[in-house]
Amino acid sequence: MLKKRLIPKLLIKYKKLGSKIKPVLVTTRSFLDEITVGDPVSQAKIYEAQFADELIVLNIDSYPIALDDLRLKLVERIADEVFMPLTVGGGVQTIEDFQLLFERGADKISINTIMFEDITLISKAAYRYGSQCVVASIDFRTDKLGVAYVVRDRAKTVTDIKLIDWVQKVVTSGAGEILITDVDRDGSSTGLNWAVCQMIASSVPVPVIISGGCGLAQHFIEGFQKGLAEGVAAGTFFCFRDQNLMETRSHIRNAGVSIRMET
Repeated sequence: MLKKRLIPKLLIKYKKLGSKIKPVLVTTRSFLDEITVGDPVSQAKIYEAQFADELIVLNIDSYPIALDDLRLKLVERIADEVFMPLTVGGGVQTIEDFQLLFERGADKISINTIMFEDITLISKAAYRYGSQCVVASIDFRTDKLGVAYVVRDRAKTVTDIKLIDWVQKVVTSGAGEILITDVDRDGSSTGLNWAVCQMIASSVPVPVIISGGCGLAQHFIEGFQKGLAEGVAAGTFFCFRDQNLMETRSHIRNAGVSIRMET
């Protein structure tokens, strides 16, 4: 049995610090209300020391990769400093972007907006690098009936595409992993939308990671046991809660979830 994964999620934004523009770690609430946390490399090293299973680094400014030297240098720094699987996303538009990020140390690439504009990028990347390297990141909101619909452009654009339909389409196109984020629960600490995750995880043959809403160790447990998620990704929880990764991991194991406890 594959062990479940705890995955810190680092959201990166460029901010002017003194006379220089630098990438900083932020958290958000419903993709808004940005709070600056600090240096992403330092935080990544802390997560590794606490036995995180892997790391997701998403640039929410989404500048074109080829023109984003700050991003490429940041990915390279993180890859040099930590030794756990690294997923990188935000602004990926071409197969050349995949190559640039892999050359800097990324293990998997997360794509989102570009899938609406050129879904063939999934199959192209899967053919060249393997489907396990292609992570389809999908943001969603639910209506009053609980039906989940896809949103895009950092939730600025609401679509009429049902989440289940979009997930099945990107998996058919070659995505090897799905990352779903409930926009309304992002940063809320009110719990994961495990019911939607369960529906998605039951419908596709690839791992599903859920994000958005972790505030207690119990929320992770629900994501794994009820949501059938292979991984739970969290940002605000690990940045601001007293519990660290190791303590959370112990709670999860004590609930009977198969999860790694040591290196």
